[in-house]
Amino acid sequence: MTVSSTLAAAVTALGVAAAVTGCTAAPEPYTVPPTETYSLAPLPQGATVVSASPTPPVECGDPTASLRPFPAGQAPDSAALDAIRDRGRLIVGLDTGSNLMSFRNPTTGEIEGFDVDVAREIARDLLGSPDKVEFRVLTYNEREQALEDAKVDIVAKTMAITCERQQRIDFSTVYYDAQQRILVMSGSPISGVADLAGRRVCVGEGTTSLDRLENKQPDAVIVTAPMWSDCLVMLQQNQVDAISTDDTLLLGLATQDPHARLVGPSMGDERYGIGVAEGNDDLVRAVNGTLERIRRDGTWDRIYDRWLSELGPPPGPPPATYRD
Repeated sequence: MTVSSTLAAAVTALGVAAAVTGCTAAPEPYTVPPTETYSLAPLPQGATVVSASPTPPVECGDPTASLRPFPAGQAPDSAALDAIRDRGRLIVGLDTGSNLMSFRNPTTGEIEGFDVDVAREIARDLLGSPDKVEFRVLTYNEREQALEDAKVDIVAKTMAITCERQQRIDFSTVYYDAQQRILVMSGSPISGVADLAGRRVCVGEGTTSLDRLENKQPDAVIVTAPMWSDCLVMLQQNQVDAISTDDTLLLGLATQDPHARLVGPSMGDERYGIGVAEGNDDLVRAVNGTLERIRRDGTWDRIYDRWLSELGPPPGPPPATYRD
């Protein structure tokens, strides 16, 4: 037998063996690399390793208490609301990297998600159509400034209501009550916040998740990123050991990687509100009118079922609290 024929026979034998193995063997389980050694790949643009600096929370009573609503679709004439009506569209600040909450559908190119559907309901009541919206993409650090600079009318971007933020902008009533948790890769020894000591954890820059993590586990090594998709890339590349933020956002990341797992109990509530520029009371009341309507007519439950059903059966919309 010639050398070439011998090699051909060997390749054929290997091919048959590979085919048989492929039919019977299960895929190899994912193995978490040693945590003391991190990937040397460059961090995503804007990602930074920071030192934890726990700060006591600002106190203001109940920050979720908002203004009593106008009836949905019956907001009166006012300078602020008429400006939106004259423009013919509601300008909404959000991001396109929060899968399930606000993201760009790769098939249609449309921006979709839980927050997007809530924003469309606000446009429906204010302008007569859920399609009369214009979306402007913001990072987490840009949300408040965009309202202050009047670049957007509202922010619908998984924005937790806090006393500290209430000093600069106004909020609607709570439209979703999320829970901060932890996302890791399968096989990780991390099962709760205590296990994050000395480990790299990715969080969104300028988020309440960062503040809570600093206070709950000051020994964690925090890596901030402008987008949650950046955190997922770093977790996949072994540049961080975990991601910590709201369960809504972590679920969206987990749907993009079958090896990602949510672990541990809740680290605390993240009560989402629609952000509005400070002093724009009429728009706050109009937004609250829509939120009151979708609580009552079943729209909130339908939006939940569409996007977040993997978190469990609908918990029901959070009740509104008013201060007037």
